[in-house]
Amino acid sequence: MSATGVSSHRRGASGELPGPLRVHAPVSRHQPDLVDRMRDVHAAMIDAVGRGEGLARVAELAAGAARGSVAIVIPRLPVTVAPEGNRASADPSALVDWVLERVRGRPASVPAEVLDEVPVRFRDEIAGVVALLRGEQPPRADASEFLHLAAAAAVMELAIVDAREETEQSLRGAFLEELRSAHELPGPEIVRRAARLGCDLSGGAVILCAELTSGRPRLVASTIASEHPGALAQPLEGIGAAGAARVYAALPASVGGGTPAATVASARRLAARLQRHAVVGLSSFHADPAELPNALQEAELVLDVLNNSGAPIADEIEGGTYKLLFRMLASHPEEIRSFYELTIEAVVRYDAQYRTELVRTLEAYLEANCNMNATAAAIFAHRHTVAYRLDRIRELTGLDPMLSDHRERLGLGLKVHRIVAPRLPPADAPRAGRH
Repeated sequence: MSATGVSSHRRGASGELPGPLRVHAPVSRHQPDLVDRMRDVHAAMIDAVGRGEGLARVAELAAGAARGSVAIVIPRLPVTVAPEGNRASADPSALVDWVLERVRGRPASVPAEVLDEVPVRFRDEIAGVVALLRGEQPPRADASEFLHLAAAAAVMELAIVDAREETEQSLRGAFLEELRSAHELPGPEIVRRAARLGCDLSGGAVILCAELTSGRPRLVASTIASEHPGALAQPLEGIGAAGAARVYAALPASVGGGTPAATVASARRLAARLQRHAVVGLSSFHADPAELPNALQEAELVLDVLNNSGAPIADEIEGGTYKLLFRMLASHPEEIRSFYELTIEAVVRYDAQYRTELVRTLEAYLEANCNMNATAAAIFAHRHTVAYRLDRIRELTGLDPMLSDHRERLGLGLKVHRIVAPRLPPADAPRAGRH
């Protein structure tokens, strides 16, 4: 061993080092001096973390004490490399890739510039690594002692970060829960509370509601936050169907110059990206922050319809008519329900009571541009059966499917039915034969 305490490895036939050089700390005749230095450095590291200077200062202190370059690599936190004197520059991406493999429990080749390493263990798992990097000058023989101190300080920083994240998650969840239940939360109060969570809603927003089809709510929330600048996203448990988790997000007008069109386009790209993990409902853009509780209800309505309908509505739902209906139902539900009662409700109830197919027949008739033969082919029935059912619809609603004005009202009533149906109680009426 050299006087510096750095052990040497001979290169194999391939010219590669079989492992990193290791720094050893032999017993010193000046051990009290080492203990005093370690105590001082440790106190300075803890003080730095407590003051919020973070791991950058911890790495600097470790580098100075070890007389070498020190890197603190924790994948969930920014990489910190503190140089001491002249050294060959380290590749942060190579260090991160190496540490990621270590964190995942996979074997990984130690980068050539790493002389020594100490794992950062947090909650019984490896969360990262403190590494001593190769430089032009050899480090101190006792350098590894200061890597251990830096690792201990990193654990303290992780605990602080976790506590901060848990607090922020609680605040985000409380804010979004209040948006779900409060229809009269003042706009300035919404803006103020969102700003405290790092989200600027003063220019309006789109609300996203995602019901998880996979068990990865944090991945969905982090994807939203990374894909849409300034987004406020948080999983809420037990809200969806059968207690499924949902992720709610406010997507502020902070992209593409803050225009409504750019915000909506960003929201749609994000929804497409999340389809592997969730069914996603989006509200329209709401410029007034005071309307965001309605926007959240609108997003929930879209999600409910997508969850309870077939593929056709998924394609139609971006259309202007549906968006208008969703906004109206979120802000003026009594008007939408009244329209539903005056148009298609009697037909829906008749189908539920007698197990008929009047609604399906009307849908097919409108989709076939009022062609009786095409309607009959679509529902596998005789054209006289189609005519009979259309007459029954006219009797029940007072609206004649043969008249264009009445058809428009019936068609809009069907769209309202698709929105309202998921929230209707099950029909308890007796069921008879098929008509």
